[in-house]
Amino acid sequence: MKQNLEQNNFDNQPLAARMRPQNLDEFIGQEHLVGQDKPIRKLIEADDLVSMIFWGPPGCGKTTLARIIANETNSNFVQLSAVDSGKADVKKVVEQARGNAKVQESIFEASNKKRSAMSDKRTILFLDEIHRFNKAQQDFLLPYVEDGTIILIGATTENPSFEVISALLSRCRVFVMNQHTPEDIKTIVKNALKNKVNGLGNMEVEMKEDALEFLSNAANGDPRTALNALEMAVKLARND
Repeated sequence: MKQNLEQNNFDNQPLAARMRPQNLDEFIGQEHLVGQDKPIRKLIEADDLVSMIFWGPPGCGKTTLARIIANETNSNFVQLSAVDSGKADVKKVVEQARGNAKVQESIFEASNKKRSAMSDKRTILFLDEIHRFNKAQQDFLLPYVEDGTIILIGATTENPSFEVISALLSRCRVFVMNQHTPEDIKTIVKNALKNKVNGLGNMEVEMKEDALEFLSNAANGDPRTALNALEMAVKLARND
């Protein structure tokens, strides 16, 4: 029964949500950051994370990349939006992270060989629209970023040099993310059309090249826009 409910919830998700990449091999674009021997890929492969800020336009993959980093480094992932979060929410995340650290320490003392998987997990706090945190709220993050209690990944569409306080900025690496190219969008749409697990592969949808070209350019660099339009078109065609 539970499995059926979970499947129904998954089936009801928008195509863009179902097609969200789960690992670096599925991630399209941002080759200057995640390509072979590029900085973020090297940090993941070395399992040597630092706090960072992703600066880029909407839809460029900031949230998705943060989730992938957490998945591939076996980290706890906590997502907050600076629009509706504050010090109290950050404090809860810090307390949770410190609780995991205490569990890790006690288990380590009991037995170096018998450590639970949960105790090994660091906590990544993904703070969307970090530029909306005021100076006091950003100041509150400082000690926990500095002592490594949390790994902060902030996302912003605004220039962090002007929107993030210098003390916090100095403790993070800033990575600039670019808008997806039309070729990136084409690849993402084609993947959705042929993916039989999460995409539309079982529906045998055919898309003409000129329609794909139009959709890829009209999406304005945002894969969600393209996938939402594709899903709507398929639904309309199926109803007809």
